[in-house]
Amino acid sequence: MAIIRHDPGPLLSLAVEHGDTVYLAGIVAKNVKNDIKGQTEEVLAEIDRLLAKAGSSKSKILQATIWVTDIRNRGPMNEVWTKWVDPKNLPGRACIEAKLADPAALVEIMVTASK
Repeated sequence: MAIIRHDPGPLLSLAVEHGDTVYLAGIVAKNVKNDIKGQTEEVLAEIDRLLAKAGSSKSKILQATIWVTDIRNRGPMNEVWTKWVDPKNLPGRACIEAKLADPAALVEIMVTASK
């Protein structure tokens, strides 16, 4: 089975396809001046782009891991997530408080999806 890597960089590929599964790296906002809602919207738009590039979509997400730098931001992040996620195809999900590599980043999301 072929492995296809999308948007490779010096450390990682943003998406990797193997068989009928798509693995996304942890995605953070590029505009870290936005608040938690703005950063979450940007991250989810990037997830949409990467999944489409790999022949998938948010309705096919199997699992999501979300890291927030302050667990008090979970509520506002969830407001954006709930508007975005496919309510008929909810993935398994975890939300964890953690330090992120960029101190200005407030949220990072990683998903695995089927094609």
